[in-house]
Amino acid sequence: MQIAELFHQMGTIAFWEGLLESFQALGPLIPILLAALESFIPVLPLVGIVTVNVAAHGPLMGFLYSWLGTCVGCIAMFFIFRRLFTGWADKMASKHKKIAKARNWVSRMRPSGLFLILILPFTPSAFVNFAFGISKFNAKKYMITLMLAKLFMIGSLTAFGQSVRLALKSNPLYLILAIALLAVLYVTSKLVSKKYNV
Repeated sequence: MQIAELFHQMGTIAFWEGLLESFQALGPLIPILLAALESFIPVLPLVGIVTVNVAAHGPLMGFLYSWLGTCVGCIAMFFIFRRLFTGWADKMASKHKKIAKARNWVSRMRPSGLFLILILPFTPSAFVNFAFGISKFNAKKYMITLMLAKLFMIGSLTAFGQSVRLALKSNPLYLILAIALLAVLYVTSKLVSKKYNV
């Protein structure tokens, strides 16, 4: 009976409004941490995290918290991979020509190519952090390119989250806009990932 009641409550707008109010009361640390965790746990949906951040904190602060969190998470993972796995990557590259070739290709990639990969929300960021972390790609260039790319990427997800927010609050037509935007981002991400073999 309690489970049935819980599911019934979850189907009401009041339940989600109360949840968002509780989330909002926790301050900036939780939304930043959630966005950062996506870099460590790839199965977490960044689209959902940004949408919740926007719904709880508004488009401006939701964007800022999400951007800061994902940048911190990605940069941390990049340096963890560079610190712990570079020696292993050197050994593997010396034994396997294909690995050496792939690593050299990543190391020589232009920042514009990296920017294009990182700007899309459905590109597996954990894989990108790993590939560039074990490569010879310049760390400073990686961080600058990452922060700029994530600025645009989180901006597009903020637009999606705001559309969902407006659809729930006032006009359901915004939901169509949100779905269309998400579909465009998904298809574009797949095309770019295929081009760069990500």
